[in-house]
Amino acid sequence: MIRLPLAIPCRGDTLAGTLDLPDAAEARASVTGLVIVTGGNEVRSGAWNGQAQIAARLARAGHPVLRFDRRGVGDSEGENASFTASAPDIAAAITSFRAACPEVSRLAVWGNCDAAAALMLSAGAGADALILSNPWTFEAADESAVDSATPPAAATPPQALRAYYLRRLSNPVALAGLLFGKVSPMGLAHSLLAALRRAPPPTGLATRMAEGLARCAGPARILLAGRDRTAQAFSAIWNKHDPRLRICPNASHSFVETAANEWLFREILEVLQA
Repeated sequence: MIRLPLAIPCRGDTLAGTLDLPDAAEARASVTGLVIVTGGNEVRSGAWNGQAQIAARLARAGHPVLRFDRRGVGDSEGENASFTASAPDIAAAITSFRAACPEVSRLAVWGNCDAAAALMLSAGAGADALILSNPWTFEAADESAVDSATPPAAATPPQALRAYYLRRLSNPVALAGLLFGKVSPMGLAHSLLAALRRAPPPTGLATRMAEGLARCAGPARILLAGRDRTAQAFSAIWNKHDPRLRICPNASHSFVETAANEWLFREILEVLQA
């Protein structure tokens, strides 16, 4: 595997990218490549290092991979206009990737959290296949909530609260805390009432995301982490019978658990090998 820097021109600014390429023994004349879009204000080489690890594994499996920082994030120039305005950045990355890797005959794009939302809003940005994990559907006032993948408390969906309390009530330690006064009964009552609420209707953002995905010509795969509130909120407003859905029950938002990380890698590899 070979790792190289890539400068990506985007509307007068330069985005910083990293290419992971198969070595000569792994390279093929025609192959599916992958562009990874980072979520929140995370940089390609920083907080979510799992992306770099997955990129290296995919390159060793024969698939070129590009990671990049959008404008105003990490090593890239320009102003950070948030994920809702990142369609030009994604398109520029795809164009540069195709130019740098002419052997790529088919191109997939993967985004987690708000990066998945950005891909849906941009109708796939011209990619041949989409991989969307834990799409962000909250109307966040600022991007700090996206960075932590923790929605505002008031926006936590009832189904996420129900899943949380089901896990808590099956935990002997949590039950002991309730019995011996370590948990506020009033706070618990408020949370349980919130858990009984009906799921809210789709937000304007979620509606635009669904419309964008419907315009995509290629296939899409939607990957959800079962323990993630962002994924649970998405699931609440999405068709549960959508054949594109895949769920990893015990995964957290970034699929950091060993089994969840392997599951994520296999799902991505399956899309690339299709």
